[in-house]
Amino acid sequence: MFKPDCIYYEKNVESYKLGKILLEKYKDVPKVIIENHNNIEEMRKKENKEFTKMKKNLIIGIRKTHKFVENHKVSDYLVPYTSSGCTAMCLYCYLVCNYNKCAYLRLFVNREQMLEKIIKEATQSERELTFEIGSNSDLILENSITGNLDWTIKEFAKTNKGYLTFPTKFDMVDSICELKHNERIIPRMSVNPEKIINQVEFGTSRLKQRVIAINKLKTAGYKVGILIAPVIFVENWKEEYENLIKYLQENLSEEAKKEVFFEIIFMTYSYVHRMINQEAFPNAVTLYNHEQMTGRGRGKYMYRENIKKEGEKFFREKLSKYFPENSIIYIV
Repeated sequence: MFKPDCIYYEKNVESYKLGKILLEKYKDVPKVIIENHNNIEEMRKKENKEFTKMKKNLIIGIRKTHKFVENHKVSDYLVPYTSSGCTAMCLYCYLVCNYNKCAYLRLFVNREQMLEKIIKEATQSERELTFEIGSNSDLILENSITGNLDWTIKEFAKTNKGYLTFPTKFDMVDSICELKHNERIIPRMSVNPEKIINQVEFGTSRLKQRVIAINKLKTAGYKVGILIAPVIFVENWKEEYENLIKYLQENLSEEAKKEVFFEIIFMTYSYVHRMINQEAFPNAVTLYNHEQMTGRGRGKYMYRENIKKEGEKFFREKLSKYFPENSIIYIV
């Protein structure tokens, strides 16, 4: 259970039920009142080497941005929801590109306002829409602090229109397995070889626990997806990732194997990651590889096209071998 070293909060959160609950829950934790969760000067001025300490703080505010962004992968829209940032410290975290070293966990207490907009959009649409509510955070992790995901599932299930989806690297799914969801919620578990989880995905659940969580979710009647993400072309990557796929085939329940779908995402990286990781994690593995990577916009890197094509061929062949009946939604 995450217990913050300090809480920074906007004064107005005291006007919301969830705000009162969180301030009471952490009544013994030192607190600082801030004007805006997006602009905490004290945090912005900290050095990169303090990144891990910054991750131990919790920010509580009110989300002001509610713009839906069109998406064409597993959802129709990416939706700003109840949190951003995370307590985990994955060395490639894409949120670092958006928030730099301020990728700590921020909680937003105006959940009713956010869910109401989603439900309105879903019910007014002539077709079934899917909303990605976890693109800025990990909602399973957040749920262990706020209970927001439990609340969301119970409320959304009442509408019987549309779908919600979210990815996670955490296994704390027991509470949502007890809920009535009307098959309107699609959790997606992110996996990687155990070696990569241990060396790169600091503060997340182990592979074994993630697979157990998938089986629990399937038993509870959820449609479940698996992200093999991000694919990192480490030494012996073909062996590592084939072993991962074999592990999934051997340890997923028969029920899960019947319906699970896959997403494959190759790692992107950035200059910001390199600077933070060098100072905050000086003994960690180096993810930037000049020979494998090329520029992708200002300060960002991606794997070269020939490497990605080889990767796509590999994953299509191995998933076809071990999961011949299951779909690959996309490879990017």
